[in-house]
Amino acid sequence: MPPADLNPEESRSATGRIVLAATPLGNVGDASARLVELLQTADVIAAEDTRRLRRLADGLGVELAGRVVSYYDANERQRAVELVDAALGGAVVLVVTDAGMPSVSDPGYRVVAEAVARGVAITAAPGPSAVLMALAVSGLPVDRFCFEGFLPRKAGERQSRIDELRAEPRTMVFFEAPHRLEAMLTALAAGLGPDRPAAVCRELTKTYEEVIRGSLESLVSWAADGVRGECTVVVTGASAGELRAARGLVTPQDWVRAVRLREERGQDRKSAIAEVAREVGVGRREVYDAVIQAKAAQP
Repeated sequence: MPPADLNPEESRSATGRIVLAATPLGNVGDASARLVELLQTADVIAAEDTRRLRRLADGLGVELAGRVVSYYDANERQRAVELVDAALGGAVVLVVTDAGMPSVSDPGYRVVAEAVARGVAITAAPGPSAVLMALAVSGLPVDRFCFEGFLPRKAGERQSRIDELRAEPRTMVFFEAPHRLEAMLTALAAGLGPDRPAAVCRELTKTYEEVIRGSLESLVSWAADGVRGECTVVVTGASAGELRAARGLVTPQDWVRAVRLREERGQDRKSAIAEVAREVGVGRREVYDAVIQAKAAQP
């Protein structure tokens, strides 16, 4: 049976389910009509911060009819089980975080995993997203991107993660606390290069919204005076030249060595050439010609 504190005596839903709902990043006017309806009708509302939830409800003029419970990092594992128990008992369980979509660097993943494992229906009410908004206003390429969340706090671990991203061709999105922003940008500049284009998106949708665009080096200088507010950082992916350098494929001789290495591992020459060409960012014919020329030059 679901815990008494989570399962209302009479559920307003014949079929229980988990609903993840996006909340405004700052401007309450971004709340969707569906979010308003869910806040008014859900049987259980699990909130990262119950005080913020009530302030949001007040701002929307909404009365929370369901039972409100906390759902944050420290109790996420235990609470996920209880929330799914409630959904199994027929309750509509609404999960919200302080801002944006649950599960995106916020609590939510564990309740979804628990619901999947136990066959409980899951859906979402989409809406505001700091990741997508930052990408849209950054002025950087957004045809391909990846979300990296928060980099590790410890310098060594942070640098190791950045080293892994040196050959990442997609635009990257990060979250960072304002008091750690300068150190994070300094580490990115050192690992990815000071000239790499980037943008810091601060206080999105709020009164003092600001987007600072420039090289990583220039952003380090800007952040040196101190930054306030929540920050999303967008960084351009590696260029073709940077990719070649990161993979040790700068010269035609490097391409030939890469092809030979693949052939030694049992790969046929045609597919090896095609694979190296993709990594280098040049046509297959160029790699093929380099291989043929190297073979002809052999004594």
